[in-house]
Amino acid sequence: MLLSLVLHMYSMRYLLPSVVLLGSAPTYVLAWGVWRLLSALLPARIYQAVDDRLYWVYQSTVLFFFENYTGVQILLYGDLPKNKENIIYLANHQSTVDWVVADILAIRQNALGHVRYVLKDRLKWLPLYGCYFSQHGGIYVKRSAKFNERDMRRKLRSYVDAGTPMYLVIFPEGTRYNPGQTKLLSASQTFAVQQEFLCKECPTIHIHIARIDKKDVPEEQEYMRRWLHERFEIKDKLLIEFFDSPDPERRNKFPGKCVHSKLSLKKTLPSLLILSGLTAGMLTTEAGRKLYVNTWLYGTLLGCLWVTIRA
Repeated sequence: MLLSLVLHMYSMRYLLPSVVLLGSAPTYVLAWGVWRLLSALLPARIYQAVDDRLYWVYQSTVLFFFENYTGVQILLYGDLPKNKENIIYLANHQSTVDWVVADILAIRQNALGHVRYVLKDRLKWLPLYGCYFSQHGGIYVKRSAKFNERDMRRKLRSYVDAGTPMYLVIFPEGTRYNPGQTKLLSASQTFAVQQEFLCKECPTIHIHIARIDKKDVPEEQEYMRRWLHERFEIKDKLLIEFFDSPDPERRNKFPGKCVHSKLSLKKTLPSLLILSGLTAGMLTTEAGRKLYVNTWLYGTLLGCLWVTIRA
């Protein structure tokens, strides 16, 4: 019986995380909304501290499914500091779960609640979370000529002035593909099939970290642009070596020492139990179910109205 249950749970490994994470969205946003109202007259730092803790609860639930539930191996290379610090996290953009990789590193620095994202503008229309990300310190930006640099600088300056802890995640590449480039997409997919790059599961994630001190980053815009370009040239060379090194011993690994980092259940399971327990409790009563549905409906509408005006 136990073995049958385990096999059944494994067969649902794609469905169950989606159900739990999406299903608990009204519970989470409702809890945050209550705290937002209660803390209206409190100092901003107190509101921020509890908001970061709430964010930790949800994101560690994400990591429970991504790491503990799937059993994926996390292999770290380079320099990952163990202590909290304010950082700007720059990464390449290869998949829809790249944001989870940022969480993977943040929780290992005990900074998961401090993660804030620079997001593409259309994500502000996400039900419930579109508004919340903005409230948590996320910054929505438009690409190319529509990018509002002044607005972004203003928001970042307000966070710095308020002393907001920042684990700021930016994907400078901006996007992974353009759906309008059908010929390029078709050629890319054909190449991936030929090279056997496509797989249904990813049992191991290799993450290479390079920690760069603030004093080593140029401040002038022209030098900054060149510096960023050079960093991504280094990244591309690492990836080419990783996938296509002529030496089989150097293939499928980054240079340097590798650390197999396993995330303890103590970091994620309590959050899962709290969030799913609150959601299940809400759904067991008629009043709770009504509140749940109304949160989805009116929370989404009010959130869209808010980001239209403010984000």
